[in-house]
Amino acid sequence: MALKLHDTATGTLREFVPLSAERVGIYQCGATVQGAPHVGHLRPAVVFDILRRWLERQFGEVRFIRNVTDIDDKILAKAAEAGQPWWAWAGHFEREFTAAYQVLGVRPPTYEPRATGLVPEMIEFVDRLIQRGHAYVGPSGSVYFDVHSWPAYGELTHQRLVDLAPSEDGALTDKRHPHDFALWKAAKAGEADASWSTQWGPGRPGWHLECSAMALRYLGESFDIHCGGLDLRFPHHENEQAQSRAAGYGFAQLWLHNGLLTQAGVKMSKSLGNSLLISELLKQAKPVVIRYALTAAHYRSTLEFSPDTLRESEAAFERITGFVRRAGERVTVSDIEATPLPEAFVQAMDDDLNTAGALAQVHEAVRVGNTALAEFDDAELALALAVTRAMLAALGLDPLADPWAEDCGTEAAAMTALAALVEDRLEARAKARTTRDYQTADSIRDALQAAGIQVEDSPGGARWRLTAS
Repeated sequence: MALKLHDTATGTLREFVPLSAERVGIYQCGATVQGAPHVGHLRPAVVFDILRRWLERQFGEVRFIRNVTDIDDKILAKAAEAGQPWWAWAGHFEREFTAAYQVLGVRPPTYEPRATGLVPEMIEFVDRLIQRGHAYVGPSGSVYFDVHSWPAYGELTHQRLVDLAPSEDGALTDKRHPHDFALWKAAKAGEADASWSTQWGPGRPGWHLECSAMALRYLGESFDIHCGGLDLRFPHHENEQAQSRAAGYGFAQLWLHNGLLTQAGVKMSKSLGNSLLISELLKQAKPVVIRYALTAAHYRSTLEFSPDTLRESEAAFERITGFVRRAGERVTVSDIEATPLPEAFVQAMDDDLNTAGALAQVHEAVRVGNTALAEFDDAELALALAVTRAMLAALGLDPLADPWAEDCGTEAAAMTALAALVEDRLEARAKARTTRDYQTADSIRDALQAAGIQVEDSPGGARWRLTAS
């Protein structure tokens, strides 16, 4: 089965065929660093980190670009309200986002350009659109994209221009048409340190322009996949596509959008005051549990995020890590990356990144492995452990790989010490049973059970497990 992905532009599952045999090119809309990261910001980061990992397994090199919007109306407004320079405000929250990505095991992009780092390229882009008749300079010095000059405007989101509300640039009054959007914003009073000199006067880039220029710079005129949250489809991605194609570029060949997160059925957003900050979530759950929670639902679905979400994910992941720990005490596996993945897992991932189906295969392998543990079948156990870890690695969840290895290693060391103590008590129990001292044998069993350790007798000897696992 070939990899198929849901293309927002066509509304269909499309077989993914890279433009180049050398590499896959992906652009993800990154953060506008106006405030602290919440879990809604991290869902696309985790989702498209998994996409990247899967594409690397199938196609080799992936050039993954995730931008930072470090200048924006909201950044300027919030920095001014806080009495801080806008660049210091943006820099502070950029570091918070970077830390959040790292703690959830999201690998760094190939390049992570800041909008302010490519302003000359953005000025060239605007000038190109003016020369091609798709943009104009307003009396204020702002430059606008003329949506009427591009008949295909609205094709990404399947909307007609006559049905659309005016653009978000409502405060800019020198537009020719309400739907036109700002490519370049003339500097306002007090924004001297947030503007660049151009042939149209001092100003700064518009939000939509930034992504088009950065994608062009690092991925070229045409690239494979553009991805981001569902809330960015309109107007941001619609405007990106319109201005890039009007400039003569092929731009993205495939559009992927992840579903939103909700709390009590309400979209998670700062404006509603219902954001779950990563800094707060990390007080409630381990980072790997948060990543598991964001992986467990299909990326296009709406994900209801609540304390129950974390509790369920913690229990599910503990079943996995419990098996990995116990199996690792009995057998050793290596070269996880070369371990063949189960066909059912591959089919799930190739079916538009069906991570829920993929995790079902992980839990099936754990079930098989636990049976092998109980039956002392080390050959079957080694295979189940290798397959389990290989599938988890594809999802960025292998508990024995970075960045989870240290935490799991600490737990493994604790389990090794516990195993030694339990085996010592079981040996004493076996001796007591041999001498028919059943009172002592039962007291040892009861003491272990009180400590959360279940003892099961079998023809092969006593076995034990943690009841919490």
